[in-house]
Amino acid sequence: MSLIVAENVSKHYQVAAIKVSKDYQSGEIVVQALKDVSFEIEPASFVSFVGPSGSGKTTLLNLIGCLDKPTKGTLLIAGEDVQKMDRKQSARFRGNNIGFIFQDFNLIPVLTVFENIEYPMLMVQKVPESERKKRIMMLLEAVGMADQRDKFPDQISGGQKQRVAIARALVTNPKLVLADEPTANLDHKTAFVILEIMKKMRNDLQTTFIFSTHDQKIVGEAEIVYTLEDGEIVGKQTKGGENNG
Repeated sequence: MSLIVAENVSKHYQVAAIKVSKDYQSGEIVVQALKDVSFEIEPASFVSFVGPSGSGKTTLLNLIGCLDKPTKGTLLIAGEDVQKMDRKQSARFRGNNIGFIFQDFNLIPVLTVFENIEYPMLMVQKVPESERKKRIMMLLEAVGMADQRDKFPDQISGGQKQRVAIARALVTNPKLVLADEPTANLDHKTAFVILEIMKKMRNDLQTTFIFSTHDQKIVGEAEIVYTLEDGEIVGKQTKGGENNG
C-alpha cells in the first residue's frame, strides 16, 4: 500500500485494514489465521465480526487491539500504522486509545466495583483523584451500577460484571472499544441489555465499538456485520440492507 493511499485512508476511518494476513507457526506447519482481510470502520460505528470458532475473529481483534501484529498488509488504527510501533509504543498507544471488554469479565476479585473501574486510570493515566472519582461515578450511573460501587465481583451477577467491564473499558476515554464475545457467558435477555448499554455509550461518547460473536441472535444489534470464514471476510451486511457477499 502506498504512503499516499494510507494517509488518505487514515483521515476517514477509525480502523482500516488493507490485505491484512496473520500466520502462525505450528511446528513445521504454517497456519494462516487471516487471509488478505480488507475493511474500513468509521468513527463512532457499532460493528460486529461474526463467524464460527476458528474463523479468525479473536485473531483479528488482537491485531486491531495492538496485542499482535499482522504478518503482512497494512492496519491503521486512528490513523496510526501498527506495524511501525515497537512494543513500548504499542502498549502506550493501546492504553491511551483502546478499551477492552472480555467474555469472562476479567475483573480483579480483591478490588471493589469502583476500584476495578479506577484501575486502568492508575496504570495508564495520571489523573487527579477528584477527576477519577467524577469520571468513574459518571460511568457507573450510565451503566446502572452506581449503587453497587462498593461490592466485590463475587457479590454481583454476570450481567452486572459485564456492566462494570463496559465502564472500565471506557474510563480512559478511548477512541475504540473491542469486545471479544462479550455476551458468551450471559443469558439472551441479559445479552441484549448489555448490547443496548454498549450502543448507548457509543451514542453518548461517540466511541467506536467492535465486537465479535458467533451468536446469530445478537448479530442484528450491530449496524455493520462482517462475516468471517476460515480467516477470510466472506460477507458484509449493513442495517440499511446492503449485503455484499
